[in-house]
Amino acid sequence: MKVVKGKTLTEHLIERLKLSTKVSQIVLCTSTNPDDDILVDIAKKNKIDFFRGSEDDKLDRYLNAASKFSTDFILVVDGDDVFCDPKLIDMCVDEFDITGADYIIVKDAPLGATPFGIKREALEKVCKTKTQTNTEVWGSLFTERNEFKKSFVIPEKKLQRPEIRLTLDYKQDYELIQKIFDALYQENRPITLEAIVDFITDNPELLEINKDAQLLYEQHLKESQK
Repeated sequence: MKVVKGKTLTEHLIERLKLSTKVSQIVLCTSTNPDDDILVDIAKKNKIDFFRGSEDDKLDRYLNAASKFSTDFILVVDGDDVFCDPKLIDMCVDEFDITGADYIIVKDAPLGATPFGIKREALEKVCKTKTQTNTEVWGSLFTERNEFKKSFVIPEKKLQRPEIRLTLDYKQDYELIQKIFDALYQENRPITLEAIVDFITDNPELLEINKDAQLLYEQHLKESQK
C-alpha cells in the first residue's frame, strides 16, 4: 500500500499487467480478512476482477479463483513483485500454448520480474494431495513431483540478470524501488524491465542497497518452516 508517484505500488503493478497482450483476465486474489478490503477497493477502482479466499492457503485461493472465472491456465504474479514484466507474462502464455506444461518458470530474470504459470489440472492435483494448509511458499509442490510436466521460458540475454532483486520484502527493497521510480518513472508509462536493467547496469552501486535482503528472506523461510 506504499504510495510512490501518487499511486500505491499495487496500482503500479496493475498498470503493468494491463500491458500484457495475451492474458484474458486480471484477477486480484486476496483473503477474506477485513484488513484486505482495501485491496478489493483498489481492484474496483482499477476496473479489474477480484476474488477473496483463504488467508493462509494461497493455492486453495488460486484454485477457487480459477474455478470461479473458468480458466484452465493461471499466471501467478505476487503482489510484492512490483516490476513483473508483461513481456515475460506473454512469453509464458505462448509457452503454455505450445507445450501445455503443468508448471512454467522463467529462468535467470531479475528476482521479482516474473510470473509463474500453472495449469489448472495440476493445481487441482496438488490441492487434493498436499498436507499443509499454509502455502505461502508453494513452488516445490510442483517442481519436486515427476508427474508434472515443467517448462522454462528464457528471457533475452540482456534480461538474464538473476542477481538483481526487484521484489519487495524489506525496507532495503523499498529503497531500491523508490530510486528506480525517481529515476525512470513517467506518468502513465510503466517502467520497462529493459530500462530498469540498463539503469542498474549503469549504476551498479544500487545492488548494494538490498544485497543482504535475499539472505534475510531465506533465513526467514527456514525459521517459518520449523
